[in-house]
Amino acid sequence: MSMPVTVPPTTERTTPPWRGINHLALITTDMDATVRFYHGTLGARLVATVGTPEFRHFFFDFGPQCTVAFFEYTSSDVERLAKPAGIFDRRAVQFDHLALNLPDEDALLALQGRLRDSGCEVIEIIDHGSVRSVYFTDPNGIALEASWWARDVTGRPADYNDDEAFGDPNPTAAVEELRVTGTLASVPTTRLS
Repeated sequence: MSMPVTVPPTTERTTPPWRGINHLALITTDMDATVRFYHGTLGARLVATVGTPEFRHFFFDFGPQCTVAFFEYTSSDVERLAKPAGIFDRRAVQFDHLALNLPDEDALLALQGRLRDSGCEVIEIIDHGSVRSVYFTDPNGIALEASWWARDVTGRPADYNDDEAFGDPNPTAAVEELRVTGTLASVPTTRLS
């Protein structure tokens, strides 16, 4: 019986000690409504604010050292973009939706009820296999998802031969390299704009 190919321990030891997302910076045209929704409706505490003559930058707590932040620019005419999660829109080429993590199904059901009690539209729970989710939007039109890992694939070595976790029947060359060798043959270079 052969063992599944996973990321070699030497690779995992040399990976940065990631601790989640420090913050995702989004844009709002109405910081007051944003505070009322994220702090009030979702219960994500407002934990820090930055203000300059050009912009505001506010941070909401979604777990230890994990925040979602918003910029509100004072003298710019920003057109609001609203799109449902998972539906292509050429105006949103680098962002689809934000998925927020919850610990279990009870917490997901409680959030769903909290949203409904606040008059927010939210769908029934969708079972994606490893993840169960609900979808809704914020006052800025940003598509949001709240999820919990029904089968947590994080925080452990990846098994690239696990068809449930890696279910794409036509994976990219990089995924195939990881599956076969446990390493990537090359990585891209980038430049600051």
